[in-house]
Amino acid sequence: MKAMQLTGIRKMEMREVPSPEIKSPTDVLIKMKTVGVCGSDVHYYVEGKIGSQVVEYPFTVGHEGAGIVEKVGPAVKKVKPGDRIAVEPAMSCWICDQCKTGRPHTCRKLRFLGCPKQAEGCLSEYIVMPEECCFKIKDSMTFQEAAISEPLAIGVYAVKQSIPMKGAKIAILGSGPIGLSVLMSAKAQGAAKIYVSDKIDSRLQLAKSMGADWTGNPSKDDIVKTITKEEPLLVDAVFECCGQQEAFEQAVQIVKPGGKIMLIGIPPALDKWAFSVDLSRRKEICIQNVRRQNHCVQHALDMIDKKLFDVNKMATHHFKFKDTKKAFDLVADYKDGVVKAMIEI
Repeated sequence: MKAMQLTGIRKMEMREVPSPEIKSPTDVLIKMKTVGVCGSDVHYYVEGKIGSQVVEYPFTVGHEGAGIVEKVGPAVKKVKPGDRIAVEPAMSCWICDQCKTGRPHTCRKLRFLGCPKQAEGCLSEYIVMPEECCFKIKDSMTFQEAAISEPLAIGVYAVKQSIPMKGAKIAILGSGPIGLSVLMSAKAQGAAKIYVSDKIDSRLQLAKSMGADWTGNPSKDDIVKTITKEEPLLVDAVFECCGQQEAFEQAVQIVKPGGKIMLIGIPPALDKWAFSVDLSRRKEICIQNVRRQNHCVQHALDMIDKKLFDVNKMATHHFKFKDTKKAFDLVADYKDGVVKAMIEI
């Protein structure tokens, strides 16, 4: 089969690789149809690593996907050949302490699609996944929407882990796919006022069209001064979705005493955050990391199915499988107002 593999920094090529095979009774062979390009994929493409996770070439990335069930193992009951499915990229062991306490996303033996030394990604014609990673979708849902359910689930999980949204005033720093996913989830759950910042004006325009009450560009606007003026008591929670040090510092300043900061963005090359201990201590701020998502895929799919919002607005660019490198270059360089690039396999 064909797979699009990383072969070096900013290098990628289509290669013939062995087709995956069903080995476990609960395995499912999936013919991939649509794959979204994620920011973490681009980190591997541009930097060759994310923290301690270093790519060994050649390697296939990609974890936001949807496809059709081609074949199933003898013990599979959830799906059957021909079913259209969304793919949950995290493969948990279900027997470790984390899995047993309801945290399969931090499983001790977690394997994640497109993660170095864990599992090859889904930018290929076929993949094999455990049955529990396959979520059947309705005929009315497109493969594109199903693939976008992966980043949306992260937004859903981040909001779930933060504070009750009904009547809340929040700020989202970074309006890429994850920031927009937080926006959609927060809006659907009753957030009263949502402030959004980003350095790309076209993304701010999109955020506005998707329900943001205020948007600002930190390259032009004083985010802290403006939000503080609008909200003298400051905001209830801040979602850091861009992985930028300056955004984290802004979050500490604009969140109210007793408020919560959710760290979702992945800093480029940086492995440490810095913030004012004096200010955060006096405010008694709670700072929480968000690790992917936990038990939120079906919730995300249900929200899409109920048309609580239109996730298709995030899919700004589309590419054929053979043009995957063009998609990665576009996303890596933030060109042409790109938010989410989608690959059709």
